[in-house]
Amino acid sequence: MTYKKIILAGGNGYLGGVLADHYKDLADEIIILSRKTKALNGHIKTLIWDGQTEGDWANELEGADLLINLCGKNVNCRYTQVNRDEIVASRVLPTALLNRVVTKLQNPPQLWINLSSATIYRHAEDRPQDEETGDIGYGFSIDVCNVWEKTFFEVNIPKTRKVALRMGIVLGLSDSAFPRLLNLVKCGMGGPQGDGKQYMSWVHEQDAAKCTEWILQHPDLNGVINCTAPVPLKNTEFMACIRKAYGIPFGLPSPPWFLKIGAIIIGTETELILKSRWVIPKRLLDSGYQFKFSEAEHAIKDILSISK
Repeated sequence: MTYKKIILAGGNGYLGGVLADHYKDLADEIIILSRKTKALNGHIKTLIWDGQTEGDWANELEGADLLINLCGKNVNCRYTQVNRDEIVASRVLPTALLNRVVTKLQNPPQLWINLSSATIYRHAEDRPQDEETGDIGYGFSIDVCNVWEKTFFEVNIPKTRKVALRMGIVLGLSDSAFPRLLNLVKCGMGGPQGDGKQYMSWVHEQDAAKCTEWILQHPDLNGVINCTAPVPLKNTEFMACIRKAYGIPFGLPSPPWFLKIGAIIIGTETELILKSRWVIPKRLLDSGYQFKFSEAEHAIKDILSISK
């Protein structure tokens, strides 16, 4: 199936590259809204925006099949007040801006997918969390997700279907969490982090892209949708999968006290490692979506095969 136009707001990062690669042979035109200029790459065009003010880029949204908003400061940082403010603003302001712009369009995008996060659910070791029965957690990360989704859904745009995609940890070789976990394995530190009982809800980058197209093709899907593989693993099991795939039989554990010190040194928060995210993509599964990579073992082997 060929699409006329795909818009990737804030699409100059890792996930934007994954999505652009997925749609490059499926769309006549891909437009990336970015703060940085980039040369024309075939039918992939980059337009400058600041995520806060309207500009000529707004006209390009007319007639789009799909708008995906990926804007958001990386949460892999210390939660200082300055960083907290930037994390919130970098999500809320572009979302509010796009609401204002899309509302004015004569022929707005058919579907608008706004990125969210699976971390919105509580720390869960007792049962999985899905869109219908999951419990919203508490704390800064959850507050961010709540205001992000509230800003997105508070404006009703009759001609545009809206989906908040609660994304798990995206697995790929070039960026995100996987290269960092792989480096721990290579250094002999690939054992469990903390007690290792926390669940990791992940998704292979190919499924992260494919599910956006699935949602586009299924007009009955709207609202909140989890984007995680159907078989999450505990941290101990996940790290064992990486070690096995890479051929390293052992890995030293990282106790909580060690992680706290390390987090301060590298400028991050232990929550990103120790929170148990046991999230299930119930709505995608109920709609018939078949994950290309359901098992972490297969996903990890596929990612590692790219580097060989």
